Amino acid sequence: MVKVGMVGVGCISGIYLKNFFTVFKDVELVAVCDLVRERAENAQKLYNIPKLYDTMEEMFADPEIRLILNLTRPYQHYAVSKAALLAGKHVYSEKPLGADFEEGKELVAIAKEKGLFLGGAPDTFMGAGIQTCRKLIDQGIIGNVIGGRCALASHGMESWHPDPDFFYQRGGGPLFDMGPYYLTALINLLGGISQVYGYAQTSYPERLITSAPHYGEIIKVTIPTHIESILTFDSGVHVSLLTSFDIYNSRQTNIEIYGTKGTLYVPDPNNFGGNVMVKDGDAGEKGAVQFFDGENNKMVEYPLEFDYDTDFRCLGLDDIAVAIETGRPGRTTFRQTFHVLEAMTGILQSAKTGLPYVMTSHFEREAPMDPALPHGKL
Repeated sequence: MVKVGMVGVGCISGIYLKNFFTVFKDVELVAVCDLVRERAENAQKLYNIPKLYDTMEEMFADPEIRLILNLTRPYQHYAVSKAALLAGKHVYSEKPLGADFEEGKELVAIAKEKGLFLGGAPDTFMGAGIQTCRKLIDQGIIGNVIGGRCALASHGMESWHPDPDFFYQRGGGPLFDMGPYYLTALINLLGGISQVYGYAQTSYPERLITSAPHYGEIIKVTIPTHIESILTFDSGVHVSLLTSFDIYNSRQTNIEIYGTKGTLYVPDPNNFGGNVMVKDGDAGEKGAVQFFDGENNKMVEYPLEFDYDTDFRCLGLDDIAVAIETGRPGRTTFRQTFHVLEAMTGILQSAKTGLPYVMTSHFEREAPMDPALPHGKL
């Protein structure tokens, strides 16, 4: 197994820790580190992790550790990943790769120069939901893709998250926080993006925290929180993407892909599973359930044909570990995370200039998941 050191033991670390020790068999967590030492101590005790480091530099100097899991806040991803790469460690980072395109370019350059793997979240596209959708598109169930619409609409994080401030600072916002799930799903369904166009605004310059332990505190918002964009894919297909922390409610959520034979309703890309629905597409796949919706239109629910249908974060890290060991391409490498980062940065740049942004990076889909592999082994 590839030995891993985790930097950052905040909210998202819980599911990673659980899956490290109960699911995935290609990685071994041997060390943790957090600026709040108590968090690292609690994780160490709960999971009997061998090592606890006071600083990330001490962890990066450990010759036993080959792969660093970067679970720090978004604006810290760049500095932590850069230090790990310079220390000769492979890196898997939570999304986004960096807070802007320039940070991403520097990290990719270092990884290439040193021959290191640089990968990152999200890995939800590797789950049963998106993989089943990819198979249906590739099989032509909805015909030729002609377009799509996506929406992430909520009223922010301050009503439930214990530390919501960073969601409204550099590296945060709905596009950089939730956008990677949608963009990563889209490029794995439709291929690379060639051009983006964006519109952005900050509807509320201040946000009131109503969750503990910071109840009553005011957040000064420094980034756009309502972003509309049009994505042009290499195939010529156009897809609209809305990401907003300013909307109280919206009926149009998640991802819809429109084809010449029907519409594919893609499950929430923030999850690994979900219901895969097709409207008026070619039915007849073995196991598909036909029914009629409220408009008396034929709908088909397709069974999930792949593994990992609940919260299996750490799946992408495991995939990178196997890529390190075998030399095969990884599904969550910087080829993907960098393309997504450029698209997000390009949307915001377009919003400032009023002009389309032409992508400079290129993305080709890696192989789909293999449903025949044993659970927890890639």
